[in-house]
Amino acid sequence: MSKIIAIANQKGGVGKTTTSVNLAATLAMTKRKVLLIDIDPQGNATMGCGVDKNGMELTCCDLLLQEAMAEEVIVPLTTLQFDLIPGNADLTAAEVGLMQSRQRERRLTEALAKIRGHYDYLLIDCPPSLNMLTLNALVAADSLLVPMQCEYYALEGLSALMETVANIQKTVNPALALEGLLRTMYDPRSRLTKEVSEQLQKHFGAKLLRTCIPRNIRLAEAPSHGLPVIHYDKSSRGALAYLALAGEIVGRNEKE
Repeated sequence: MSKIIAIANQKGGVGKTTTSVNLAATLAMTKRKVLLIDIDPQGNATMGCGVDKNGMELTCCDLLLQEAMAEEVIVPLTTLQFDLIPGNADLTAAEVGLMQSRQRERRLTEALAKIRGHYDYLLIDCPPSLNMLTLNALVAADSLLVPMQCEYYALEGLSALMETVANIQKTVNPALALEGLLRTMYDPRSRLTKEVSEQLQKHFGAKLLRTCIPRNIRLAEAPSHGLPVIHYDKSSRGALAYLALAGEIVGRNEKE
């Protein structure tokens, strides 16, 4: 059974795209069939997979505007062992176009309906804002994975995101669940990190993922080489952390 996971946080710089690319790569390492969907106009997930975002004839924009089928837009990444639906700045135009469309929040759901059965996991890298593109992702998704730093302002932003999720559950996607909260750029020596972790544990319990992603130089370097960290330096702390995350997510879903 396939699962669509939206990876979102309206706060930028929390490791959202890093998580999207590296989780896709490590899930693929567990022999799962994976599709990564870049719905962020910045196209960073596309670039992080070694694909030239500006050299693509078809992108997620064409999918949302119903100008291409998913099968036409998918780019197989043979070396990385997963597939990609690329994104670039054209998605800004797609968002404007969607504003005038009927059922605009369901475009991604409809586009993925025919192909979702071909994959075990479909991961959607969302923009760092709660806009029409993110709404499409949350309506299409079975669950939401929230990467976040353990800092004071992160908690404030999280409450706004949870309100949005609650509204979506009440209206357009009652089945949307919280996959989990992922602590990124984690520094166990920081007192604030420990305090925020305690607050998250108190409010979210089992939804706070055990895996934490540490600050790691190799993890930061990998995107400039167009590679997930597991293909850049498989023995690095960043690579091992994302392997652990893939194992935790697969374990949870198979248990369910």
